Amino acid sequence: MISDRMAEVLRGLDSRDGTPRVADVTAAGAAALGVDALAVSLLTGDVTEPLWCSHETSRRFEDLQFTLGEGPGPDTLRSGAMVLVPDLAQVRSGRWAALAEEAAPVRAVFCFPMGIGAINVGVLTAVRRTPGALTASQVGDALVLAAALTARLLGNGEPQAAAVPLDPPHTLQRAVVHQATGMLSVQLALSLPQALLRLRAHAYSSGRSITDVCQDVVERRLRLEPDDNGTSPPHAEKD
Repeated sequence: MISDRMAEVLRGLDSRDGTPRVADVTAAGAAALGVDALAVSLLTGDVTEPLWCSHETSRRFEDLQFTLGEGPGPDTLRSGAMVLVPDLAQVRSGRWAALAEEAAPVRAVFCFPMGIGAINVGVLTAVRRTPGALTASQVGDALVLAAALTARLLGNGEPQAAAVPLDPPHTLQRAVVHQATGMLSVQLALSLPQALLRLRAHAYSSGRSITDVCQDVVERRLRLEPDDNGTSPPHAEKD
């Protein structure tokens, strides 16, 4: 049985009076679950695309997971099972080592699969600045919310359940990653996975998000060489 607060969130999501504001739904969902922020990411090809983030904290955490290529979100997508981490500082040695070091101020992360049957289409991620487990009721609420968001996004084939319109800047975040990966693959004669790995390594070593690094590659402000982590083109001008 879902909580009264989550029932209110779902009523807002299913409103027939007009398209619900995604910011309102995700913010209300975070409050109902007792977390600081929520993020919804969908699987597009072999990478995830962040669609909605209720707060900058969740957006930064999603970027960090994508930059590192590891974390509870990717694990949820691979397994189709929820991954609950009440305290990142207590994660066993060797598991997401870089993530645990860089995730501050996030201390607790809870990821829930979004899918239809055995097909995974995305993940709902809840983050919190303080450690501690979710209650059984909160876990149940999160699973119901993940299912409702999946149905809303995919539309269920019904006109009244049309997918919620997405914010264009969010939908373009990973497009530049695909473009930069392709460019680097050609330039350095690498496979696409190897090229993406190089981009991730440079982003992590430079302390930047992979999206920003890829934007620089696409706009030719950054060039990665076969034997180093990247340089700016000699002719690049600075303001």
